[in-house]
Amino acid sequence: MTHPASTHPFLDLAPLSAARFAAIEDRVARLLGTEQDVVIMQGEALLPLEGAIRGTAGPGTVALNVITGPYGQTFGDWLRDCGATVIDLAVPFHTAVTADQIRESFAEHPEIDFVSLVHAEAATGNTNPVAEIGEVVRAHGALFYLDAVASIGAEPVLPDAWGVDLCVIGAQKAMGGPAGVSAVSVSERAWARMAANPGAPRRSYLSLLDWKERWVDGGRKALLHAPAQLEMLALEACVERIEADGLEAVMARHRAAAVSARAGAVALGGGLEPYVYDAREAAPVATTLRVPAGVVASEVVARAVAGDAGLPLAAGGGALAKEMIRINHYGGDAAVDVVRGCVAALGAALAAEGLGVDVEGALRAVDAGWR
Repeated sequence: MTHPASTHPFLDLAPLSAARFAAIEDRVARLLGTEQDVVIMQGEALLPLEGAIRGTAGPGTVALNVITGPYGQTFGDWLRDCGATVIDLAVPFHTAVTADQIRESFAEHPEIDFVSLVHAEAATGNTNPVAEIGEVVRAHGALFYLDAVASIGAEPVLPDAWGVDLCVIGAQKAMGGPAGVSAVSVSERAWARMAANPGAPRRSYLSLLDWKERWVDGGRKALLHAPAQLEMLALEACVERIEADGLEAVMARHRAAAVSARAGAVALGGGLEPYVYDAREAAPVATTLRVPAGVVASEVVARAVAGDAGLPLAAGGGALAKEMIRINHYGGDAAVDVVRGCVAALGAALAAEGLGVDVEGALRAVDAGWR
């Protein structure tokens, strides 16, 4: 008699072949519009984010590390741990870095040979002008490392056109896919930098060079280790869905969600206002809001989600928990009904604080902003 558990659809799967793994990589490469090598790594995006830095940075590296949110701070820590000299360019979290600021940093420190940047910071709600920055970095000749985990699927991510040497993505946000696998596109310059770096991880889960030498250079015939089967199939399904809908349509939904969430929050009143001052610098993946003085953001969020725990509302991380609210309208939550639900719930929560709000006016603003 066959035990029922042995026929569970998640457990009774044929092994994922190297050919299918490679085909999924090819589809991710098409999503990025890149001719570079794309490596899918078997872990959440922190794996290639750290692996790419440790593979290319060392004691001789002089890195310009742009900080527009918490991930930029993490990258600086990794770079210093590798022995790199790190020049931090920190800008207020309510704004974006500019290409001119990057250019000025190069003028002050012409020895810079590595630039690390986060495209969209879901944690703070800003997005950086990577196309313009890429032109400046390319002209200077530095290696360009980009965290596009939050931006992929919500706004254009074009590593080849922008001169990005290491572009890391994850599927768990705007792509609406799994968190357990991630990918990185790697330029020939980046591979060469790794090959020349004696400190680059080898025979390590962090090693991109292992994937290069044992997977890419081998014609993608034999995998390094057993793949994360379910996560790879989920990634394949996620990319298929984006292909069917059309990437432009998926990005348009995220843009509409951001515009309508911002409009709704402004119309709501009660002292709530956009955390990112300039709408042009606001990320389409998430809208961040600042609560009025005397109000604690985390308490507002707790009250707002009490009636519907499925609303994609969160307080800011760390010290930002007191002042910031995030509407995480990404993936399946990039929908007008979701934005309406979030705005209405925030209105009710602020009203409970004794603040005057206009929920009906806010919902009209959401509907008008959805286009």
